[in-house]
Amino acid sequence: MSRELGSSNQRLRPINSRTYRPLSLAVVFCGLIILSACQPSSEPIVRSSGTLNSRYNDEQPSLSGDGRFMAYVSNRNGGRDILLYDLRQQQFIELPRLNRGDAVAESPSISNTARYIVYVASDRARPEIQLYDRVTGQIQGLTVGYRGWVRNPSISPNGRYITFETGQQGQWDVEVIDRGSRIELDLPDRN
Repeated sequence: MSRELGSSNQRLRPINSRTYRPLSLAVVFCGLIILSACQPSSEPIVRSSGTLNSRYNDEQPSLSGDGRFMAYVSNRNGGRDILLYDLRQQQFIELPRLNRGDAVAESPSISNTARYIVYVASDRARPEIQLYDRVTGQIQGLTVGYRGWVRNPSISPNGRYITFETGQQGQWDVEVIDRGSRIELDLPDRN
């Protein structure tokens, strides 16, 4: 007993497009909500008494030697920026000129009172280690001219020494930069 398609005694009803319209609109609406959650926000970073975490990636934290400040990388503004958060005051600290739209910042490390921030900046073909002085607002390139790759910088609590990894010899090695005895050290407050 074989059956052919369409030989059933049941009649198929035609599909009414009005029956499925509410369902299709709900699917489209849910899809738009999901897509809008994936888009970078045009909202500026809240710097007054903002929260530490956000709905965006917040990663690579580093604590200051005195435990008051935390630097980390966030993409709240659609780029990879370094943020500095005062844990005691529970507010962000402005870092003028540190974060630029044409560069990616990663791996921050901070000194005793977060005066000095050392980090990896990728704004050219190769990343380089840079030092930001919060008091002067100056940025200093520390590995300009290195022929290999650099990564994972770390600054000593007083800000004099900086260690990092370099791929200059075709493998990862560790190097130390001594900024010299004439720099202004970041000593802990005596308060």
